[in-house]
Amino acid sequence: RALRGRGRSSPLLSTMTTPLIPQSVLFGNPDKAEPKISPDGSKYAYLSSSDKGVLNVFVVQVSGGEAKMVTNDTHRGIRMFDWALDNVHLLYKQDVGGDENFHVHAVNLKTDVVRDLTPFEGCRCDALMMSKTAPGSILVGINLRDKSVFDMHRVELADGTTVLDTENPGDVAQWVVDHDFKIRGAVATVQADGSKVLKVRDTYESEWREIASWPHDESGGVHRFTKDGTGLFVETSIAHGKGENSDTTRLIVVSAADGKETQMIASDPRCDVEDVEFDDDEDIIEAVSFDYDKKEWIAISDGVKKDYQLLTKEIKGTLSIISKSADNRKWIVSDLGDSFSPRFCFYDRDTGKVDLLFLARPKLEAYTLAPMTSHVVSVSDGEKMVAYLTLPPGLEPKALPLVLVVHGGPWARDRWGWNPQAQWLANRGYAVLMVNFRASTGYGKRWLHLGDAQWGLTMQQDLTDAVEWAVKEGYADRARVAILGGSYGGYATLAGLAFTPEVYCCGVDIVGPAHLRTLLQSVPAYWAPMKKMLTLRVGDVEVDDELNKRASPFYHAKKIVKPLLIAQGANDPRVKQAESDQMVQAMHSVGTKVEYVIYADEGHGFARPPNRVDFYQRAEVFLSEHCKGRVGPAEPDQTEGHSATVIDPASLAAA
Repeated sequence: RALRGRGRSSPLLSTMTTPLIPQSVLFGNPDKAEPKISPDGSKYAYLSSSDKGVLNVFVVQVSGGEAKMVTNDTHRGIRMFDWALDNVHLLYKQDVGGDENFHVHAVNLKTDVVRDLTPFEGCRCDALMMSKTAPGSILVGINLRDKSVFDMHRVELADGTTVLDTENPGDVAQWVVDHDFKIRGAVATVQADGSKVLKVRDTYESEWREIASWPHDESGGVHRFTKDGTGLFVETSIAHGKGENSDTTRLIVVSAADGKETQMIASDPRCDVEDVEFDDDEDIIEAVSFDYDKKEWIAISDGVKKDYQLLTKEIKGTLSIISKSADNRKWIVSDLGDSFSPRFCFYDRDTGKVDLLFLARPKLEAYTLAPMTSHVVSVSDGEKMVAYLTLPPGLEPKALPLVLVVHGGPWARDRWGWNPQAQWLANRGYAVLMVNFRASTGYGKRWLHLGDAQWGLTMQQDLTDAVEWAVKEGYADRARVAILGGSYGGYATLAGLAFTPEVYCCGVDIVGPAHLRTLLQSVPAYWAPMKKMLTLRVGDVEVDDELNKRASPFYHAKKIVKPLLIAQGANDPRVKQAESDQMVQAMHSVGTKVEYVIYADEGHGFARPPNRVDFYQRAEVFLSEHCKGRVGPAEPDQTEGHSATVIDPASLAAA
């Protein structure tokens, strides 16, 4: 599909004078990002573009000087990296074309040698662990023996020697190491009922024994052992021998002997535990965050209360601790606000100084960004949900075109703060609404499980109710409401157009599933331990024909009468291309129109900047045609090398 419509007029263009932000400023590579301090505190590493425009890792002295690029990715870009604790190696993960079969690579900063530590074709690496008690080695999960589970391997950084440490019996989803870097804890899933079980062993050689379990409709997770190995820090909604079950998770310590609660640390009746910061030398909790509508920190340890008080005053948006030096005296923190570029700062605990390292996207300083506000929205069955609204700067907030942006997961959530999609759409003249509908995480087990088997039903009704709220409040023009989302948000887009076509004037589906049975039948092999959970939360669509046909948009293609744009990554391992193909085929077979674009070197979302910018340019032209928002400048130099192919639906029907 040609990117037509550049500079076309719309009712908004005559009244909105806010300068247009180029797509590349929002969706291109950041100038710099994700700084991580070295264990000795003398250097930090960060992501930035090579001279080929590909994200790589750079290292620079904290005191200043010229940065050195220490990796050499030439196509996809590196997005996940960290320092090894030996202060010599940097570790990064990389896949091929979005297939999510990540390998772990090590860069020796003394010799510049780069080694693939997990050079196993068709395998995926998971759960990378490090410890200061064994800085020259790592533990990493690899599905080498069995593609459905991850055995833990111990890898020596100096020469890449790899040995099997702990074999997965087939049900373990998480391993837990003690202070001596020995695997002594495991969280296993029970396929019969979807419950989770916490197992421990007293020594590395001992037999495993169960100390706690969480039924499917309860919440639980494990952080680490206490330093002496006699307890574990857990988030939980159940009573562990003390008190009563709770709706939201509590952060507690349980005994490794019998699983009973020995210490209550923190909780919030409105929302679950969010981030937990530890002192790695003492294995004690320093601080905990909670996020109902905006992240807030509670300092637990007296040793850091002064630090969090100081940082809270310095930070303009929300605070996150990105990395710490080995002695815990130097921190790198992020400052994420709703209407400015992400900021990264260096904090010296000895001097109390907070110095700006860099802005991730300094070009944004030249533009007017839009604030995001939180709201509690009542839905039709009386429940309440947290929503975030971003309004276009320079326009009266009345009867605006609205884009409902639906988060993926669906077991995830939206948050207040920096959001490039919200800024893009607001800059183009749209009100932007993001909602934590039922099944979203972070708001307790009840809200999470109210979404069980409700795909296309009450989960979708929450979205309809959110739109109705925006219309009644006067923000939105009922005739110009679009729906856009990725993954589950893509499903919600298809379901919205199929089940509630009167609500939306158009939709944009990014890697969204169309047929729930084929979705669950084609998930990656390594999702096997969580398969029962998926069945309980989505519904037993592999057995129940009626449920599958009711909830799958594939069977309702004829009802989709509003314009639809579908974008898909060819290598997506989660929502495979066949999901979008069959939806487009179904729509073509009944005579309904759809625009379909595939990115050949992408997976579950679009990582490469030329593809991201290309997609968002296509999407904004599409939205402008149907919702009359603004269209930004064409940037052919920023989309050069994209892998998009526009698919003729008739060609799929013929195939």
